[in-house]
Amino acid sequence: MVRRPVFGVLTTLVAATIAASAAPAASAVGKPLDLDAADIPSLQARMSSGRLTAVGLTSAYLDRIHKVDRQVNAVIAVNPAAIVQAAESDIRRRAGKTRGPLDGIPVLVKDNVDTRSMQTTAGSRALRSKPAKDATLIRRLRDAGAVVLGKANLSEWANFRAAKPTSGWSGIGGQTNNPYVLDRNPCGSSAGSAAGVAASLAQVAIGSETDGSIVCPAGMTSTVGHKPSLGLVSRTGVVPISAEQDTTGPMARHVVDVALTLSALQGRDSSDPATGTYPPNQPTDYAAHLRPGVLKGSRIGLWRLPVLGPDVDAVMTRTKNSLVKAGAEVVEVTPPYQARLGELEFPALLTEFHRDIDRYLATRPEGPRDLAALIAYNRSDPLEQTCFAGQELFEQALAAPGPTDPGYLANRRELTDLAKRSIDETLAEYRLDAIAAPTNPPAWKTDCKSGDNDVIPSSTPAAVSGYPAVTVPAGFVGELPVGVSFMAGQWTDARVLAYAADFERVVPARKPPRYLKTVG
Repeated sequence: MVRRPVFGVLTTLVAATIAASAAPAASAVGKPLDLDAADIPSLQARMSSGRLTAVGLTSAYLDRIHKVDRQVNAVIAVNPAAIVQAAESDIRRRAGKTRGPLDGIPVLVKDNVDTRSMQTTAGSRALRSKPAKDATLIRRLRDAGAVVLGKANLSEWANFRAAKPTSGWSGIGGQTNNPYVLDRNPCGSSAGSAAGVAASLAQVAIGSETDGSIVCPAGMTSTVGHKPSLGLVSRTGVVPISAEQDTTGPMARHVVDVALTLSALQGRDSSDPATGTYPPNQPTDYAAHLRPGVLKGSRIGLWRLPVLGPDVDAVMTRTKNSLVKAGAEVVEVTPPYQARLGELEFPALLTEFHRDIDRYLATRPEGPRDLAALIAYNRSDPLEQTCFAGQELFEQALAAPGPTDPGYLANRRELTDLAKRSIDETLAEYRLDAIAAPTNPPAWKTDCKSGDNDVIPSSTPAAVSGYPAVTVPAGFVGELPVGVSFMAGQWTDARVLAYAADFERVVPARKPPRYLKTVG
């Protein structure tokens, strides 16, 4: 009997806050708010001074999704409770109970992260249902006061279904386009997350990566993407490929926004054994480590990767010159074991996907219960065959050796060991603080018939080893962005973020997209 009037008062208060806050949607002292340029600290300063509200900021992003996303197609669904969450943030702020830097900040979430109030589909029509509960990272975002703005499109099943996939396409969301040149591909399975923040459809987005699916789309869209150390951020409630490699991490237009979001996401989770190795001395505030000048006196290994072509190599030459100008000593390196990593990774992922997707599907109240049922569904649904025409990876995973197979276990041990050694030995031999490498080639044209034309070898050592990598805009090839990735040993997330932030300061390479239809 007590709860009904309390709920009524809260509902009235939220409604009043929405009405009062909606008018100053995105302005401050008569000057329009530049969403592309604004970072979280500047937004929090505006909200603290009363020049902006969370409802106003959220409304501005929702309005931009309505106006801009028809070109980009980055957002699968908008959260109908977003404005209410923003109003609750404004109420907390007026009461002096703000929860931290993310309070009132709109965040897009990749649609392979469980949200019990919204469908979580992994892009597949087979999974059009709501999960039983929120993913751990969603609970942490809510605890931090963030506004869950909506779900971002992705490559269906995180690009682990067809032999020749088209990144950014899903049966639910269709094709996400690169906002810089719309007929070009956004790369990787976190395509909607990257394109969404690049187009200023959200302040921050959450992506996931098994190998390249955070860093490559961030590089392709001139944004910042952080693939954390394995075990830093919980994967509980995230549609899996491989527990040995999967990570989730933040993507944004500014390194500081990525650092602040990572601070809220990280931590142990009893439901994710990988987080059991989370060290007690790990930083809790990554933004505090973003000090100007940290590159001065550092030793950075430059891994050029000429396979990406002369235009990308020219960007890396400019990157080297900028690092030297910032006071770093740059040594050119080539991490070993890359060919062997390429041989071992895919067979291991087949076994792990079959094991982990069956476990995940068993947690869903509705839909297919295992991989065999997914395969059967795709054969029965013509709309699932319009771009990802095949499901060869599903079929190979179904036939792959089981997780107790001695051959699989030996290959996984060798794979993880070589990936760690490729970074550790390079760091030790050259006395390096980090390795820098091109994140991506210029975006290729999207083509459902031929699939992706991707060559992104720089992501593999960090992805397989479980070490951190962060990409930051480095420049352009014509109209197409290229990123540079900083990577180092496990639990060095604060270090690589600090180098990325200092590089961002020295080389302000990002410029807003122009939504060109095509380029020559």
